[in-house]
Amino acid sequence: MFGPNGQGQNTNPGFYNGNGYVVKEKAMRTLLARSYGEMCIALLLTAAMAFFSAYTGLLDAFLGATGSIGWIIVCIAQVVFAVVLSARLWKMNPSTARILFYAYALLMGFTLASIFFIFNIGTIFVAFLFSAAFFFCLSMLAMSTKKDLLKLGPILWVGLVVFVIGEVILLFVHASGATMFISAIGLLLFAGLTLYDVQWIKKVLEPRCHTEVEYKQASIFAALNLYLDFVNIFLTLLQLFGGRGGGRR
Repeated sequence: MFGPNGQGQNTNPGFYNGNGYVVKEKAMRTLLARSYGEMCIALLLTAAMAFFSAYTGLLDAFLGATGSIGWIIVCIAQVVFAVVLSARLWKMNPSTARILFYAYALLMGFTLASIFFIFNIGTIFVAFLFSAAFFFCLSMLAMSTKKDLLKLGPILWVGLVVFVIGEVILLFVHASGATMFISAIGLLLFAGLTLYDVQWIKKVLEPRCHTEVEYKQASIFAALNLYLDFVNIFLTLLQLFGGRGGGRR
């Protein structure tokens, strides 16, 4: 990335050797560690907010005061928040980006509090454990495989659009068999997106980083993508477990 002639020298001392060349292996490990660390913190915030909102009556009070309109506004705000954060993150101070990411995680937790009214705590806990184990295996596979998974990108994005359309249709057409099928497809889709995102971090995102600030921004951007992958895997597994019977309250 940087030559020995002093260009870009030592802006990121932890990642550079004496000649000014970036130590790629260390930089990659640090970026991944930061990304997964930020993701885990965000997940903890989401879980805490979801539990708090459900068991203190905060979500009930909000829905009682605003009705379905309030719920729609929150869901739209959540989508807009994620899009704006992704688009503007590279122009933000890393500390500001981190705070906004954590705020988004709290907002996600507020909306996910609704799962406590649909599934029992045992089903939620088992789905979370399976999600964590599955996500870990996918991450290890993406980091170790020599296959180029980035080629799957166009297919995965088309699949994501189809999946979202299917979910919208299911809001108006209640069919348990169709729900299970869409959930199974969703699980495969988000597994593929996780593999893609991890390899994208290694092969595309990390090489674009030249300074410590850029590495910090990249870690938050990567954490946001990994966080969304995990949450979607969790939700699809929750639907599958809950749909097998005995999972509902």
